[in-house]
Order: sequence, then C-alpha cells, then structure tokens
Amino acid sequence: MQTDPIIRITDEKQINLPPEIQSQLQAGDEYRITIKGNCIFLEKITHPNVDLDEFLQGLEDLEPDPNQPTFAEISEIVKDVRREL
Repeated sequence: MQTDPIIRITDEKQINLPPEIQSQLQAGDEYRITIKGNCIFLEKITHPNVDLDEFLQGLEDLEPDPNQPTFAEISEIVKDVRREL
C-alpha cells in the first residue's frame, strides 16, 4: 500500500519536498499554485514548442485583413493623438 507523502511547513513558511517528489522536478519548471479552502494545488505550466519558421510561414499564409487601416489612416490617428496630448 502506497501512502501519500506528508510535508511540514517550516518556521520560515517554506516547504521541503520529499526526495520522491523532488526526483520528478526539473530545474526551470514552472508551476501555478491554487489555494481552495484547505487544499493547495500545483499545476505544471507547459509552454507549447513553437517553431519560428512555421509561425512566420503561418503569418505569410494569412489572408489580408480587410479592416486593416492604411498607412495614411494610421498617420492621421497618430497626429490626432499627438494634438490631444
């Protein structure tokens, strides 16, 4: 029968993880912590692996935005904002 590890909070309010938990962690891993009632949850944050070339190709493959302002319209907006400031 396997039991869940028990931890204690130190006087400095730190948590010392048991070796069997530490062995599953990697330097640089990030975890989101959530506290609900008397429960604390740790959820590993995973960042998707994005290939830059694939991302840029996807941008090139997009259809032009029909609502994209022209350079002249952008310039006029900038001038208006500058006048307001």
